[in-house]
Amino acid sequence: MGREASCTARVGGETAELTALLESTTIVLRGAIRRKWAIAALQGLRVVGGELLFDADGEAVALALGEKEAGKWLAKLQAPPPTLAAKLGVSAENPALLIGPTVGPLDPALAEALAQGLTGNVKAARMLVAVISKPGELERMAEFHAAMICKTVWVVHPKGPGAFPSDGEVRAAMRGWGYVDNKSCAVSERLTATRYVRR
Repeated sequence: MGREASCTARVGGETAELTALLESTTIVLRGAIRRKWAIAALQGLRVVGGELLFDADGEAVALALGEKEAGKWLAKLQAPPPTLAAKLGVSAENPALLIGPTVGPLDPALAEALAQGLTGNVKAARMLVAVISKPGELERMAEFHAAMICKTVWVVHPKGPGAFPSDGEVRAAMRGWGYVDNKSCAVSERLTATRYVRR
């Protein structure tokens, strides 16, 4: 979402000048009052007299953003979150070619995201989606992608402290092959995806 404003804020019984940030899943206050709230937990969102009002963690909150800016924040806060398909940029008009997994079913969240945008035609694919579960698959994916017209590949792999290959290992390998990473998103509780573009 990415909005930022310097404003007067009232949180419970406190009032202060601070910086408010509207991020993809949270509102963050920085300054004399420091708070971080999940957008999903905000109650009673509304704009009154140029203030964005809501309740969070049992506190009444007012951010004096001005009528126009408060309206923009409210619209973003009330908009439904983008789907995984939208985050990946996969659609019938922008199809992806999928490689992997070699064992077991496809992650349900990923399967749903790709349902309307998969192609089996290498030349028609606008991107490659590669599900990786071990380092050797990463190298095979890079070799496969080298023969494709499209320059974009989403590398989907396990996330978390014990993930193998780790995010750092994937990034180092991909950069070593001449790719630049420019976006990432969570796929599910166990998988993450990073978009790489071949130079």
